[in-house]
Amino acid sequence: MLALIEIEWWHYATFVVAILGVLALDLGFFHKQAHVVGFKEALGWTLLWFALAMLFAGTLIPTLGPKRAQEFVLGYILELSLSMDNVFVIALIFAYFRVPLELQHRVLFWGVLGAFVMRGIMIGLGAALVLRFDWILYGFGAFLLFTGIKMAFSSEEGVHPEKNPIIRLVRRAFPVTSSFDGQKFFANVGGGVAITPLALVLVMVETTDLVFAVDSIPAIFGVTKHPFVVFTSNVFAILGLRSLYFFLAGLIRYFRYLKVGLAFVLVFIGLKMLIDPHTPDVPPGEVVLPHVPEPRWFQMEIPIGTSLAVVGSIILMSILCSVIAARRGEQAGPAAKPETSDPKRS
Repeated sequence: MLALIEIEWWHYATFVVAILGVLALDLGFFHKQAHVVGFKEALGWTLLWFALAMLFAGTLIPTLGPKRAQEFVLGYILELSLSMDNVFVIALIFAYFRVPLELQHRVLFWGVLGAFVMRGIMIGLGAALVLRFDWILYGFGAFLLFTGIKMAFSSEEGVHPEKNPIIRLVRRAFPVTSSFDGQKFFANVGGGVAITPLALVLVMVETTDLVFAVDSIPAIFGVTKHPFVVFTSNVFAILGLRSLYFFLAGLIRYFRYLKVGLAFVLVFIGLKMLIDPHTPDVPPGEVVLPHVPEPRWFQMEIPIGTSLAVVGSIILMSILCSVIAARRGEQAGPAAKPETSDPKRS
């Protein structure tokens, strides 16, 4: 059996360089020319990113141990599931700004790159907070519990760029052109620099990811407190976001209850953080964040395999219910429309 390794700074550096190389290859070769990403292409890329994530999880078994590999898989599935809600918001943003289909991939590429940087900073800050204040994990758990309950009963939909303070700040700082200029984010107007609507879309996508990260970063610490596992699982989930968007954009009507499923996932992870004793399980010499003292009021250890089964079952059940509801709505057809428009029922 191979000895488990100790994660050092150069492991992070190697991983980041490899990811940046893949992104450069993606933009410079596979998507050098703007084009509409079709369903089959999106499905292929989605499966490729998933396969790469699972391959990476396999490399963690001999290096960090099977438990860390399981934590990575659970963290990856959790982050990818939470990203699905982000996908639907991005679809609304593109529809609001009427972004041409052939330009959407470029926005998502730079959006993913920005999210890559922001998530890294937020994970670093989160790890530092847990290192300094170990009790903050219980605060994270309570926050996720509240967020999940709020999400389950929230009916707010749509995007409101006019209410976004960053969008308002950008509009005040730069003039905005009236139309898109190909793939350009900036344009020369009257001898000065102006931004195109595509740049506003990118800002909106970045701020949206920042909002979603407020939920997803605490959630991943409910799965593992190993910084390298937290970081890599987040990165792989973000990398799959672009292809996941193009894969799901045309299937949004089939995910009616996904938001409810994600709410239950957040509630489960929040409860797990509150009741899990967080007993340390690390090889000698491995550098990880310190464990949280055991709670005195109630504690119950939830194995990683159980957590993975629960999260996966919730997501699959919400998708299954959504598909069944969508199919029934399609079969009902026009006959259902007069009933919903009957003024006596309003």
